[in-house]
Amino acid sequence: MSRKSEERLIDAGGVELNVQEFGDDSSPPLVLIMGLGMQMISWPEIFCKRLASQGYRVIRFDNRDSGLSQKFNHLRAPGPLKLLAASKLRLPVKVPYSLQDMAGDVVKLLDALEIDAAHLVGASMGGMIAQLTAALYPERVMSLTSIMSSSGNPTLPQPSRAVLMTLMRPAADSEESYLQGALQTWKLIGSPAYPPDEKELSERLRLTYRRNYCPGGTARQLAAISACGSRVNELKTIIAPTLVIHGKADPLVPVEAGIDTAHHIPGAKLELIEGMGHDLPQTLWSQFVELISEHSRNAVAN
Repeated sequence: MSRKSEERLIDAGGVELNVQEFGDDSSPPLVLIMGLGMQMISWPEIFCKRLASQGYRVIRFDNRDSGLSQKFNHLRAPGPLKLLAASKLRLPVKVPYSLQDMAGDVVKLLDALEIDAAHLVGASMGGMIAQLTAALYPERVMSLTSIMSSSGNPTLPQPSRAVLMTLMRPAADSEESYLQGALQTWKLIGSPAYPPDEKELSERLRLTYRRNYCPGGTARQLAAISACGSRVNELKTIIAPTLVIHGKADPLVPVEAGIDTAHHIPGAKLELIEGMGHDLPQTLWSQFVELISEHSRNAVAN
């Protein structure tokens, strides 16, 4: 019988990660990896249960420096302007930790759960982490699904100035200022064809803020993304069956990034969705579940 576990902290090789599972322990494991500054609850419970109903042991977790997982507040991240300059000039920059370290967290989480290999599904930064996990630890990845993510190729189109300025705003000093800024951000980067109900979105954002608000953690994760640079060479080595999902209307990570990601991963399948921006609109959940579950089943069958 399918079930939901309680949230719990797990020691993943010296980093405490907050984890929750859905489905049967005996089912094939499927790990969901969320994006920059996002918490595991951005993979909604209903979405996780729908995936579990397809015959998977669904595992969602808070990345390091987000949600209820371990924070690295003793480490200081470079400022956004320094990161931007280093990225433009392609200069190395010292960061608290790397995306490779975060990929290592995924593998150590599998170790702690006594899982040999799993299907990985990553969104945005989570897609980058999943890509690196598949490249660096091929024996641990049964299949890869990269959603609204990128290869890091420096020649790709970048977000508009309006989007960048919104993301670089100062940290909120209250719940209300956080809510106001987050609503503005999601309206800017969300799916134009699938706008959320504003009341429901506001409630979800309040829950996110009250569960944990860690702008310092987001800054450190952003530094890890910036320092990673291009993953094109790593993508070329991936052997896990790969599905790339991307919205045609994504203003934060333009659709060319998804196309480029699929281009560099051998045999990758590309699914472009009309009207989808940089979010996971509820209207598309059934489509996401179908795409992910079918891809994961075919990966094992082949």
